[in-house]
Amino acid sequence: MKKIAIAAVAVLGLGLAACQDNATDNNVSTENTIETEAAADTNSALNGVDNSGVAAENALDAAGNSIENGADAVSNAAADVANGQDNVAGQ
Repeated sequence: MKKIAIAAVAVLGLGLAACQDNATDNNVSTENTIETEAAADTNSALNGVDNSGVAAENALDAAGNSIENGADAVSNAAADVANGQDNVAGQ
């Protein structure tokens, strides 16, 4: 019976040792989690800014292309008028 009692006390002692206060470890873990989440939020915000810049650049490129296309259309219309006049004069 003594052996069982000693074994029980040893097991209980180990159980209590396992339940020691580890608040410091928990605080470090919480701090690391907060820093990781803050870094993820910062990266996400920066990616959003980068994407907005790319979208703005694409919009400016599209506007420039539209202006060039309009200028080409005016040039082509003028050439068509000149060709029409040449054709009428040649008849």
